[in-house]
Amino acid sequence: MKTLVIAEKPSVAQDIVRALTPVAGKFDKHDDHFENDKYVVTSAVGHLVEIAAPEEFDVKRGKWSFAHLPVLPPYFELKPIDKTKSRLSAVVRLVKRKDVTRLINACDAGREGELIFRLIEQYAGGLKNGSYQTLGKPVQRLWLQSMTPAAIRDGFEHLRTNEQMLGLADAARSRSEADWMVGINGTRAMTAFNSRDGGFFLTTVGRVQTPTLSIVVEREEKIRAHRSRDYWEIHAAFQAEAGEYSGKWFDPNFKKPTGDDADAELRADRVWSQQEAQAIADAARGKPATVKEESKPTTQASGLLYDLTSLQREANGRFGFSAKTTLQLAQSLYERHKALTYPRTDSRALPEDYLPTVKETFQMLASSGMKHLAPHAQTALNNNYIRPSKRVFDNSKVSDHFAIIPTLQAPSGLSDAEQKLYDLVVRRFLAVFFPSAEFTVTTRISSVLNHHFKTEGKVLVKPGWMAVYGKEAAEDVTDAKEGDKGQNLVPVREGETVRTESVEPKGLKTKPPARYSEATLLGAMEGAGKLVDDDELREAMQEKGLGTPATRAAIIEGLLTEKYMLREGREIIPTAKAFQLMTLLRGLQVEELSKAELTGEWEYKLSQMEQGKLSRAAFMGEIAAMTERMVKKAKEYDRDTIPGNYATLSTPCPNCGGVVKENYRRYTCTGANGSSEGCGFSFGKSPAGRTFEPEEAEQLLRDKKIGPLDGFRSKAGWPFVAEIVIKFNEEEKNWKLEFDFGDDKKGEESGELVDFSGSESLGKCPKCGGAVHEHGSNYVCEKSVPTLAQPTPTCDFKSGKIILQQPVAREQMSKLLETGKTDLLDKFVSMRTRRAFKAFLAWDKEAGKVNFEFAPSKFPPRKTAAGAPTRAAPAKKAAAKTAPAKKAPAAKKVAAAKTPKAPRKTTAASGKQPSAALAAVIGEGAMSRPEVVKKLWDYIKANNLQDTADKRRVNADAKLRPVFGKDQVTMFEIAGIVGQHLS
Repeated sequence: MKTLVIAEKPSVAQDIVRALTPVAGKFDKHDDHFENDKYVVTSAVGHLVEIAAPEEFDVKRGKWSFAHLPVLPPYFELKPIDKTKSRLSAVVRLVKRKDVTRLINACDAGREGELIFRLIEQYAGGLKNGSYQTLGKPVQRLWLQSMTPAAIRDGFEHLRTNEQMLGLADAARSRSEADWMVGINGTRAMTAFNSRDGGFFLTTVGRVQTPTLSIVVEREEKIRAHRSRDYWEIHAAFQAEAGEYSGKWFDPNFKKPTGDDADAELRADRVWSQQEAQAIADAARGKPATVKEESKPTTQASGLLYDLTSLQREANGRFGFSAKTTLQLAQSLYERHKALTYPRTDSRALPEDYLPTVKETFQMLASSGMKHLAPHAQTALNNNYIRPSKRVFDNSKVSDHFAIIPTLQAPSGLSDAEQKLYDLVVRRFLAVFFPSAEFTVTTRISSVLNHHFKTEGKVLVKPGWMAVYGKEAAEDVTDAKEGDKGQNLVPVREGETVRTESVEPKGLKTKPPARYSEATLLGAMEGAGKLVDDDELREAMQEKGLGTPATRAAIIEGLLTEKYMLREGREIIPTAKAFQLMTLLRGLQVEELSKAELTGEWEYKLSQMEQGKLSRAAFMGEIAAMTERMVKKAKEYDRDTIPGNYATLSTPCPNCGGVVKENYRRYTCTGANGSSEGCGFSFGKSPAGRTFEPEEAEQLLRDKKIGPLDGFRSKAGWPFVAEIVIKFNEEEKNWKLEFDFGDDKKGEESGELVDFSGSESLGKCPKCGGAVHEHGSNYVCEKSVPTLAQPTPTCDFKSGKIILQQPVAREQMSKLLETGKTDLLDKFVSMRTRRAFKAFLAWDKEAGKVNFEFAPSKFPPRKTAAGAPTRAAPAKKAAAKTAPAKKAPAAKKVAAAKTPKAPRKTTAASGKQPSAALAAVIGEGAMSRPEVVKKLWDYIKANNLQDTADKRRVNADAKLRPVFGKDQVTMFEIAGIVGQHLS
């Protein structure tokens, strides 16, 4: 009989095997596990299973309405995560083996590690009558905070019982289900509320993402509310016997104001009247000054080792890397290069038994070829710097994982970005063992009459750890400014009188608080618990903050993807959609969704659950009640608008010249006096789910058009791009907002000719050699639209300026026309998965259109037992670059690589049969759904069936009427109608 050990990651499984081999015997390596006479060791790759509502309780996107809310399923089903299905199958197969009679949970020591194992165990047991069955196999817990072989063996000798872990398991499951219930119901309730007037306005909320957004919005509100005030500083230059030095006036009696109404802009060195500042300067200028100074030695230790958040903050500040980029680079250095330890950690300390490993790492660095790092590692070894220290080695500060440090493997072949991040981690690792830097800090007060000027100097005496950073550290420390810390001071004799050479007032303005960068936002998320007033909740959040190091980057990226925030340089700015959400939550009185207190309350109660002081049923009951209240508030809100701080546009109403003001849902005319019902002119703030920025609304009203803009969503939730225009409606005798989809055939239908004479060509059309120009929302061949030279189009080349939310710049289209493809573009968003992806745009001659081309994988194809790759190289170029295998002739490999893969054909088995009505339009025979839709649209366009007044609508002719079931449908209905006619 054998024991199955399930680790969280393959690298941990390998560590366990290495540690057990001396005491349990040699292991044989298999495809997905290691095995000897006593143990089977395998691993997950993070989460393999996710929770979901049972099918009968799932509310599909198209049915998001209050009628289906709240969604409170009696239980949660478990489903495999798509990309790791094969791994889950392998682990479940091992769990169910008859000779496996005991399970050991060796996932990471924490709540998430417990959840990963418990979900796998329950999924393996299977679902029956609404509950998951147990396997009947005893479970024990391996709790590791250090991965040295000795620590692993000690962990196996002191396994925890299943009963000891039940509290943690309940807390883990409860946190996961509660996040699901609040996120799903909150998002659907707010979406239903915002979509009441038609359209689909996706409004996502979540326990972590919404408080994070609130932090950014509150900062922007302070920036907008800030009113700049004039103030003056008074700078003086003093002449001593040894030379000149500068100083800044200050009030020695100043006390920082306290209390809620305190003026935070008051400072000891600020004067609020120009006359007063000038009077001080005139009084002191040319006068003798007495000098008092105090010098004292001080030390500065290096920063602590990195956890993920501190690494992301540092990389953002130094290199401008986004949190997501830093995580990807660190993950690559961990998984691919084996050069860094596990990066998704919130610990900045190492286990207390890690000293020998650290010394080995220093020896590796000292003997490596990294000339900029090796000498510092050797210095540390020579001077015995690597010693036990609670600042570095502390088990109480090690959570699921320890700090990010270099491994024993020297990397090679790193990209520039990977090298920068690796160097950052290694320098901090070296520096933390070096002595503190030593300074002399001098504070000098020069007194002229009754006026005092302060000069501060900070001189580096011994660099200590700063030697590891070289010039960068010296610049950071020196940072010499007039009268500020950092300057080297000329000496002044005791009792010497100096002369005030010059004194000048300097006029300045107060500044609003700085916008968040990713670095400062990560810091705010990490320290969000400090903002909580309740002592117990603040204590529960003390080391948690909002999100975890592993999820914070994804939270920020999610807010950017949903257009709640945008990046401008390194600044993060909330959009109008973000302000609208905060206004909604306040108006509906569900502000708890935007407060860090919610996380604090959960953490407090989950901690009680872990200790057995609160039942899982009680906690989940509270979550259900909160969810019901949230949905009820949104469903029963009966007023026309929601109170908020709204804008007034400067452009007058196009219909009557009245004042146009914003409310929660619309921009509307309020008459000449700005307070009446107006003339009835208005337009929605969020057409098709995209909220206008006030500046965009102003431009639309002024120019009567704007765009093309991206971020719109159809009723089915799919993103699209369009221009928006305001046109006069003769029937209603008022102006109306309309979408303009930039259909380039409208000129052909109206007889209007396109004039490209003032337009610069981007290159030659790959189809006919004509010139390609910008036209509407597309790049088109000059011969694809009616022009004076050619009224009847003969070409159909067209490519969008925005494709799957990725803007395609003129330069990229020119490159495609010249070389056949663009650079690698990284902001495409899949319509199916909603995930971002990278691809080249390339001319596909065979298909006669622009298509995606994907970069070859950085990782070599996995080998089977026979040594053959399990899958083909992902791109033709990748296959061509693959080195030939040693046992096969190179010529054959090259030939095989160049053989084009035959396109997959649709067969009766793989395709779908159209109904008789649909077949009368597109033809008989099995075909894929995309083929059906394409043929249907070809028919619609060939017969000019798009409505001339509204291109989004399609008129049915005699053949289409049996298919549509009515005389007219919208373009968004067609996909659903097609599905009803396929079998």
